Amino acid sequence: MPERTHSRESEIDVTKASARLPGLDIDITHQQSPGGEWEQVSINVRATPSFEALGRSFEAVDPFLLWVQAVRLMWMPWLLTAQTMMLPGGWPRRLPNAE
Repeated sequence: MPERTHSRESEIDVTKASARLPGLDIDITHQQSPGGEWEQVSINVRATPSFEALGRSFEAVDPFLLWVQAVRLMWMPWLLTAQTMMLPGGWPRRLPNAE
């Protein structure tokens, strides 16, 4: 839930939102001047372990294998439907009418 603060000294309206995910912290800050002359949005992302360590772990992964798995997941519903239609009596049976 965004947190809203207002300072009388500076008259700047500040809204903050934070998200905590496993290994990743995201903080978003929105500031706007009272007259609307300017506005500022800051997004801070912090990874634990570091982005460098995360990148090293992805280097060990075969990109072709990831692509093959993504394509398989994308086509799986269509292939299962085609397989079902090829079975004897594969057309979906109708449910009895509820009359």
